[in-house]
Amino acid sequence: MTEYNPKNWHREFLAHHQLPPAYLASAQQWFDPLAATLNAHRSGAAGPVLVGINGCQGSGKSTCCDYLRCLLEAEYGLRTVALSLDDFYLGHDERQTLAARIHPLFVTRGAPGTHDMSLLRDTLDALRNPGFENHGLENRGSHAGAPVAIPRFNKAADDRQPFSQWDQVSLPVDIILLEGWCLGVQPQTAAELAEPCNSLERDEDSEGLWRQYANERLTEDFLPLYARVDLWMMLKAPSFACVQRWRQEQENKLIAKLAEMPTSGGNRTMSPAALARFVQHYQRLTEHCLETLPAQMDIVLRLDEQRRIIACERRDLLACR
Repeated sequence: MTEYNPKNWHREFLAHHQLPPAYLASAQQWFDPLAATLNAHRSGAAGPVLVGINGCQGSGKSTCCDYLRCLLEAEYGLRTVALSLDDFYLGHDERQTLAARIHPLFVTRGAPGTHDMSLLRDTLDALRNPGFENHGLENRGSHAGAPVAIPRFNKAADDRQPFSQWDQVSLPVDIILLEGWCLGVQPQTAAELAEPCNSLERDEDSEGLWRQYANERLTEDFLPLYARVDLWMMLKAPSFACVQRWRQEQENKLIAKLAEMPTSGGNRTMSPAALARFVQHYQRLTEHCLETLPAQMDIVLRLDEQRRIIACERRDLLACR
């Protein structure tokens, strides 16, 4: 988690995320009112507020969360931590084992089933409940009030970072921002699962075992997580057709960033062809999210094809809880 100078965090934020100055004006228009809402929501809560944020790959979830984190801390004095579902992927070796046991497609991170949900639950428990014994974390046995270790995943290496490189968050916290590409999505019916949605499912999951197991994980692992969320937000893309282009932009940023760093080995960045196949792993649930989630969200930020926010739809949030 990058820390910025509170006095000029806007400039450092833009530089860190490789964003043009115009992004700041958009963020102030759309995100600053959300920060005020979260501040009001926190004032009426007994403990840390957990905000679930959905958005397809490349929609800007992580950037939005980082902006909100900085703003909430600088302007409202609220200790805020941003978590990404991506940081709770199983490691490469663990997914190899899962692939051998269930289905070869599980070697690729993405679908429900490729996340360490027990680690996520323990991390949330440690953040929300002072005195929680971190039995499921690397820092298990730490005393109450000790910093909480936040896992980080290295997408270039396609593996979890070593514990020494995890972030350490001091308690207490006021707001937890948890973002993920499939957060909030509900399990599908047998009829919905039966028909392949792309060539990957048709050619490599012809019996439907991969998608059926992922659907089971949604039911058993994700639905209990949803019950803990206090407020839901969505960055809604216009269609799945935008996802591959947006995800390619993400990959280009990662490649450029790695080019500036000393060679460390283990680089698993993707070619355009590999990326096109990779995105197919996400298509089914991304389309399901786009179709079903807006009606269930407290806040929906609608995006155009250039990833610009064009509208914000909100419920009466303070009346919801």
